[in-house]
Amino acid sequence: MPQTILNEILNQLDSLEQDELQQLNQIIQIYLTDKAQAYQTTKFHQALLNSGLVKEIKQPTPQQQERTLIQVQGKPVSQTIIEERC
Repeated sequence: MPQTILNEILNQLDSLEQDELQQLNQIIQIYLTDKAQAYQTTKFHQALLNSGLVKEIKQPTPQQQERTLIQVQGKPVSQTIIEERC
């Protein structure tokens, strides 16, 4: 971060109220924790790659959208499966 931006932020701290400063502190702590966790994960993945235990680190797949239920006429599907297995 350029020094001028940091100086602007520090100068604006004087104009914040106590509760605003506390909110800012909480946000900064969360941000720092997230950064530290990301760094540790990256470091761990790099160690796995360097040791040869894995050849590549796959990125997690995005979470699927919530599934919607459909109405089925007749017997429940579970009952049909049980009957077909017997």
